[in-house]
Amino acid sequence: MVIEEPGYVTDRILLLGRRESCVYLLKGKNDYAILGGGMAYIVPDLISQLGRYEIDESRIKRIIILHSHFDHCGIVPFFKKRWPHVMVTASARAKELLATKKIIDNIEFLNQVLLMKHGIEDKVQELDLSFTGVDVEEVVKDGDILACDNLSIEIIEAPGHSSCSIAVYVKEEKAMFASDAGGIPFGDKVFTAANSNFDKYVESLNKMARYETDIHLAEHYGARTGEDGRAFIQKSIISAKETRQILEESIARTGDVKKSAKEITDLLTKNAPTGFIPKEVIALVTEQMLRYVSGQRSGVS
Repeated sequence: MVIEEPGYVTDRILLLGRRESCVYLLKGKNDYAILGGGMAYIVPDLISQLGRYEIDESRIKRIIILHSHFDHCGIVPFFKKRWPHVMVTASARAKELLATKKIIDNIEFLNQVLLMKHGIEDKVQELDLSFTGVDVEEVVKDGDILACDNLSIEIIEAPGHSSCSIAVYVKEEKAMFASDAGGIPFGDKVFTAANSNFDKYVESLNKMARYETDIHLAEHYGARTGEDGRAFIQKSIISAKETRQILEESIARTGDVKKSAKEITDLLTKNAPTGFIPKEVIALVTEQMLRYVSGQRSGVS
């Protein structure tokens, strides 16, 4: 089953935000955790949803940022101010990046662009949705197991989409919170998002595939349960293999990263489902993957 709209995925996992920018509330017996950092423009939605589902916000004890890209950490400054008691958790690399001025300025710019695009400029001042950086208070690494009351949160280092990516596995729910490290749902397929390092991206997929997973939770376009959840990572592995072949064949033919990027982006956007990632973002990701593959072909690591 595909669940793209806010609501309960299971009794202990609540999807919040919007279909294109999802975060999840994990409900232990008494303590809760937020997984994913979303985009700033979904903050008004989240406030409304927390009220609608009668969530006791004092029970939320941790926000886990699964990677530091602008569309996965935008809500954190607001909710850290709203919930001072909350622990902000991420990888060591994410902590480093989220304290870097260039990164902070870029995230702030992109979030403000989207706030205006979605017509909620009035909320910027009212709610103070500016992005001034994130103080990661708890650094986690591969194999760490955190507690969410009676639920376990296992950290899986999953680089490849970004250098700072982690995934979270909750064994009690057989649930994998993979963010973009697991690929991005693309209709009934998976978009390969190996922005940083294609080989590490595939290694991370194979690592996640070793877990018994019934529920796959993405930060774009929702959750998959049942057979859709069990099959998602394998579909992502197949997509990565097919994408690598397309990239290599194109760059071998054109010898030009820019030409190949345009060619492949046009192909992907032609078949993209309605409301998928903007063409400009697909072009950027495609070019990053091509540069990596081109470097591998020429022997550059």
